[in-house]
Amino acid sequence: MTATIEQIAKAGANWSIEVTPAGATKVESFGDALAPGTDVNVTFLPGSDPADTATVAARLRDEGMHPIPHIAARSIQDKAQLNSILKALKEQASVDEVLIIGGGVDNPVGDFDNSMQILETGLIQDYGIGKIGVSGHPEGSPDIPADALASALAWKNEFAQKEGLNLYIETQFCFEAEQVLQWERDIRAAGNQLPIRIGIPGPATIKTLFRFAQISGIGPSMRFISKQAKNVAKLLTVQAPDLLLSELAEGMANDKDCLLAHFHYYPFGGFAKTAAYASAVANGRIELKSKGGFSVIES
Repeated sequence: MTATIEQIAKAGANWSIEVTPAGATKVESFGDALAPGTDVNVTFLPGSDPADTATVAARLRDEGMHPIPHIAARSIQDKAQLNSILKALKEQASVDEVLIIGGGVDNPVGDFDNSMQILETGLIQDYGIGKIGVSGHPEGSPDIPADALASALAWKNEFAQKEGLNLYIETQFCFEAEQVLQWERDIRAAGNQLPIRIGIPGPATIKTLFRFAQISGIGPSMRFISKQAKNVAKLLTVQAPDLLLSELAEGMANDKDCLLAHFHYYPFGGFAKTAAYASAVANGRIELKSKGGFSVIES
């Protein structure tokens, strides 16, 4: 059995997209690419100025979008800097939701090593930010042992209940649905109750996807995309995530307790192109393929 158009559209109805401060300079108008109120994550990359994240968040708010800035623990000096970052986000962009990540640096620049330490400061709550994303790892992490990941997830569930916070999990991008679905079943069985936003690679060439997979160091998905990247003739072929989305939608439809609740798109092949793809999926503007997956109906 494969997912129906209705099941795929339902699974894809809630979605968000990501932009870097540098990428935002290439987007002339967010309103031309997105419907009003669309969730847009704004990255805080290693070595970057957090003021750039606040500036983009403010622009998104001004253009009618819902900004979700990243708070990268290992790139923040101390509680005082965290406070100034949150103050700027609140004053400039009326931010009411953030994604807290460890951040892609080996050595923390200051006092914070992980997202739990950020949560424990209480500053997020002090600024009235009650909806908070935390990282999830369907394929494990090259830097964090499995037992430490499990312990951290249990802590976050307990913290959310204790503090009355609306926490959710957001993951790195993945390529294989069964890996994601099995991970969700496993963490649910272990006690997870947080809804999950699954990272989806937007349509991009295999060459581009391979490069980002290398940077991210993801496990089984890295092997999956490596097999395709070995075919030099196909390196510039655009790979769409239709099989992944279709299989995820099927798994979500067949398990009423599944906590997958949202698709988060990484626009590796271009912001506007990815936004148009996500919108088409959410609105059911797709045609099923005979061998699985689907194609988008151009509007």
